[in-house]
Amino acid sequence: MPTISTFYGILIKMFFNDHLPAHFHAEYAEFKATIDIEKLEILEGELPRRALELVLDWAELHKEALLEDWNLCQTKRQPKKIEPLR
Repeated sequence: MPTISTFYGILIKMFFNDHLPAHFHAEYAEFKATIDIEKLEILEGELPRRALELVLDWAELHKEALLEDWNLCQTKRQPKKIEPLR
């Protein structure tokens, strides 16, 4: 599962050839969540409130790039790194 971005201790990852809907995985300490790219909401898991706010802010800024990476991963190609939140 490639890591496509890292910021404030949060890892953003995608699996190759993963199931729909288009989503990414966010990990922060012992917390893990699966985030829907289109709806920007948690599909599964949980993150602390502040970490979730950071992840959703970042995802909103990079929605196009996330969808591009999703498409790359669906065809088992390496996704591109995405600028971290600063």
